[in-house]
Amino acid sequence: MLTVLEICAGGGGQALGLEDAGFEAAGLVENDRHACATLRLNRPRWRVIEGDVRELESAEFQGVDLFAGGVPCPPFSVAGKQLGSDDERDLFPTALRLIEEIEPRAVLLENVPGLATKRFSAYRRRLAARLTTLGYWLDWQVLNASEFGVSQLRPRFILVAVKRQLSPYFAWPLPSGSGRPVGELLADLMGAGGWPGAADWTAGASDIAPTLVGGSKKHGGADLGPTRARAAWQKLGVNGLSLADAPPGPGFPAGSMPRLTLRMTARIQGFPDSWQFQGGKTAAYRQIGNALPPPVAQAVGTSLRRALMKETPTYDVDEQLPLRAQTV
Repeated sequence: MLTVLEICAGGGGQALGLEDAGFEAAGLVENDRHACATLRLNRPRWRVIEGDVRELESAEFQGVDLFAGGVPCPPFSVAGKQLGSDDERDLFPTALRLIEEIEPRAVLLENVPGLATKRFSAYRRRLAARLTTLGYWLDWQVLNASEFGVSQLRPRFILVAVKRQLSPYFAWPLPSGSGRPVGELLADLMGAGGWPGAADWTAGASDIAPTLVGGSKKHGGADLGPTRARAAWQKLGVNGLSLADAPPGPGFPAGSMPRLTLRMTARIQGFPDSWQFQGGKTAAYRQIGNALPPPVAQAVGTSLRRALMKETPTYDVDEQLPLRAQTV
């Protein structure tokens, strides 16, 4: 079993996907107490380290196979001020320091697609230069979760790095299939309360979901995002102003727009129904909305595991995706 140290672990989306890809968590670092409670509840065997990642004692993790993390996205999000390195929440410098100290054989860092824009080209070059100096080959892609079976239009910036001698063995995962329409995905949950309009709603919600917006501790709550996001949800027949405590019941008008429950959003994000979230509605939804969908983490993790095991790619790495990214 290969080992992984994950920082900014959140509610476990990336950790769950990496587990499915064959990685055992040597440590999961997270400063949110509700997210830590979620991790401990669902995987008691995982070592959850609750606290500021900048204070992590790295010595005991030296030599883990993979260093992974979804560092905070507000510094690069189009929904924020895009302050990049000037944002106090930018933890890429901390991640790079830990990578230098721990010397993992591979690295996986994910963020919002805003990091792939021209605005942050200099920032990406600095990341690439530092990792190259540390002896890594690296590349990045913007992967859309909908191409890996997730019922959501969710592009994510994914950076991978492997020790130079492993670079011939790494190939980005091929898209595995589109996500199911929201109505089909949620049919059983939406009809669980006896709502007479569930069947019609299921038929009408015939597209995948827009990106779930989890918000941060400074902004956002238990709703489906700003005005533009809510308009996209409205096209699917969903009221995005807030989340519901339960699915609509027999008395809910057949033609009205239902709200989603936490369980529905978790399924849209690619979590299994068995995964339980701790904390109140807002705290739980932030864990869901800010997660890397487990199927995406599993796909990239599988590619990294194959590289670490020196398994030769079975397809031409230059033809695997239509838009191959550059390291700068």
